[in-house]
Amino acid sequence: MKPKAAIYCRLSEEDRNKQFETDDSVSIQNQKAMLIQYAMEQGWEIYDIYCDDDYTGSDRKRPAFNRLLTDAQKHCFQIVLCKTQSRFTRELELVEKYIHGLFPIWGIRFVSIVDNADTNNKGNKKSRQINGLVNEWYLEDMSENIKSVLTNRRVNGYHIGAFALYGYLKDPNQKGHLIVDPEAAAVVREVFTLFTQGYGKSAIARILNDRGIPNPTEYKRLHGLRYKQPTNKNSTLWQYFAISDMLNNEIYIGNMVQGKYGSISYKTKQNKPRPKSQWYRVEGTHEPIIDQDLWNRTQALISQKAKPFTVGTIGIFAKKVTCANCGYTMRSTKNRGNYYLKCSRRHIAADSCIGAFISVDLLEQLVVKEMRRLCEVYLSREELEQHIAFGTNLKEQKFQLQTDITAYEKKAEEYTKGIHDVYMDKVKGLINDQDFTEMTKDFSSERQRLEQRIVDCRKHIVEIDEKMAVGDNRRELMEQYLSIEHLDREFVDTMVDHIVVYKRTSKKELPSIDIYWNF
Repeated sequence: MKPKAAIYCRLSEEDRNKQFETDDSVSIQNQKAMLIQYAMEQGWEIYDIYCDDDYTGSDRKRPAFNRLLTDAQKHCFQIVLCKTQSRFTRELELVEKYIHGLFPIWGIRFVSIVDNADTNNKGNKKSRQINGLVNEWYLEDMSENIKSVLTNRRVNGYHIGAFALYGYLKDPNQKGHLIVDPEAAAVVREVFTLFTQGYGKSAIARILNDRGIPNPTEYKRLHGLRYKQPTNKNSTLWQYFAISDMLNNEIYIGNMVQGKYGSISYKTKQNKPRPKSQWYRVEGTHEPIIDQDLWNRTQALISQKAKPFTVGTIGIFAKKVTCANCGYTMRSTKNRGNYYLKCSRRHIAADSCIGAFISVDLLEQLVVKEMRRLCEVYLSREELEQHIAFGTNLKEQKFQLQTDITAYEKKAEEYTKGIHDVYMDKVKGLINDQDFTEMTKDFSSERQRLEQRIVDCRKHIVEIDEKMAVGDNRRELMEQYLSIEHLDREFVDTMVDHIVVYKRTSKKELPSIDIYWNF
């Protein structure tokens, strides 16, 4: 009975650019032909041919390699045949584990024809071990060489990642350089703007999802760009962590930051976080999407760990108010549904400050009152009308509503198409009635929600058109500014440097405050 041989072939990326004929083969086909011919000459029956294309000899997750080991343990063949021992593995540990350990126990002979490794020849075991050691050195040297090249490119500010960050594209004319992707960059700018206006990260994600804006992975997939496969392959929605990562990424201000993770060993693809001091950071390597002022305001809010800001709550004054007595930042508290600010050292020790205490509503009223007074004293109504830039004029509102309608309509059409596709799958027998009912129910519900949003937006546009027909709305907006009643975080962050609150001398009088403006 002829012995059965399993042929194993491997071609790795480093084999693709060999310069000399004496180097390893650059073709899986050539390996197959060589090994098949050798097996026939030896009179062996070929059980199967196991091929791993584009895998390194240190990769233990090679699919064909692991399938061969499984079949070997099942005694499906008696011989493993390779071109060289390094094709099977470059790791000395695996040489000892399988070639010198398990294969003899399983009754399997290992043969590699170029370097004359043959476990039936007891005299060349040392040679096989030396080959394994040399291959181990080769792996380590190659790893260090690659690491050195990549480090040099990182230090010089070249982008070496497989995927460009959302908002950018790889420059087709300059390797390692990023260029702005206008469509995605507009979304990035909106995320930063919304955050500085007081929206939380989850709220921003909901806004983008409601408008049907695909998340970074889905955007790249739709545009035919390379992307990393997400853990949840079915999710096309924005998540809290995507917004959080975006707001902290310096690449958006034109700085290249790389090397946040490093490999544990050349023997594994596992990475671990590196200390920030070991990151590679190069400024001004590409065009920024976010200007420095917007970036600084964003980072200030993040460092303060301020919560999403809601009118009438502590959020609008986060980290802005200090106690006049001890100088400490005042802390928020809540009692019976009302928000208050109190000295952070109040009652924490025997010598602690027993100073300032004020309700957020009262502080807001005092700041609004002082703002109105300043407007009346220093600015005439004519000057305000000429110089104040209103970000919420009617034309801008109308344009945004029209943009939202287009996005909602597109998303609704996708749900309609989804219902049609699911129905065709049911007709073809690909899904059962229960699955069809559940899937169409979800699609219909989402489509109805978007259609209602479209109706609401159109009603709002009609109202705006009526206001615009009456006349120019600048004076009306100016009057709203002068008669401001409530503050938001954006206003406080832009206009107020800090506020000092004094302890009341009696319960009947209002607490005294000093406002330090940014102008």
